[in-house]
Amino acid sequence: MDVFKKYALFLILTATIAAGCKNSGGDKTLPSVSGKAGEVAVVCSKVEWEGEPGSTLRSLLSDEVPYLPQVEPKYDLFNVPQQAFNKIFQVHRNIIIINTEKKNTTPDMRVWTNVWAQPQLVIEIVAETAQQAAAIIAQNGKRILSTLEKTERNRVLDNISSFENADLRRKVNAMVGGSPLFPNGFTVKKQTPDFIWLSSETTYTIQSILVWKYPYGGPADLSPEALAAKRNEITKEHIPCTMEGSYMILNPDIMPGCDTLRYKGRDIIEQRGLWEAHNDFMGGPFVSHTFLTPDQKEIVTLDAFVYAPRYDKRNYLRQVEACLYSFDWNNIPSEE
Repeated sequence: MDVFKKYALFLILTATIAAGCKNSGGDKTLPSVSGKAGEVAVVCSKVEWEGEPGSTLRSLLSDEVPYLPQVEPKYDLFNVPQQAFNKIFQVHRNIIIINTEKKNTTPDMRVWTNVWAQPQLVIEIVAETAQQAAAIIAQNGKRILSTLEKTERNRVLDNISSFENADLRRKVNAMVGGSPLFPNGFTVKKQTPDFIWLSSETTYTIQSILVWKYPYGGPADLSPEALAAKRNEITKEHIPCTMEGSYMILNPDIMPGCDTLRYKGRDIIEQRGLWEAHNDFMGGPFVSHTFLTPDQKEIVTLDAFVYAPRYDKRNYLRQVEACLYSFDWNNIPSEE
């Protein structure tokens, strides 16, 4: 426990220096993070890991990702006992520390970035008892999830920004008046005045982003049913599959989930679900963002889908979903 107290003290000192318990500067002397995308190291005793705090974290973060063709957890958790929390684990990308001591009379959840590595997320649960720690985790469940999701997404976007295919951004911007960022490796598969299909393909994987626009006729055009019907119309026309006469459609037995969010000043309708191939043996997950143009005359949809029959789909989908969040109006790269 003495070793853990030393690291906890270091966290507190780091947070104080960072003013406001957040280090957003990005210290270039820090090493790069370790670990795989979607991994979370949970620093706590074995008793806490197997007890209420660990159980509460697993129910929150190891819950099944919705709308994937097979069961995959939202995050892959592994336990690091306090006495084993050394330099190897300190540089992990996502760390959750459960700090339970009797002197912790002010229960809290603290969040820092770039403590021992970058770009790193560290969340500390401060409590007097394991039961109190579990309650803090449950009370802050949405915040923990959203913080992890944003951090993982920003890592993808930082990487895309460094290795971007700016020509694709120009093409999409010319079509709809705005564009997301596209990583190197993406190419144009098909383009019309109102539609573009961009894709990165390997022997066993396809990661694609579709962009289309059409006139806005009123609120009914933005209903979940109307958006699903429009997607089927677009993919039937533009996305052939491997067999002759086959094309992409929504899974007819599972209606896409629909949610609304506000991001970068835009009201976005998010749909996620499963696609399959009509008259073929293909399928996978998709997520889409739909919103109006600033003059409210047209509807724009950004649609990211994955085909990876040999692999888990969670991380592949998160990568292309992150691209959707990078959309900006008049997003024209400067000429080099």
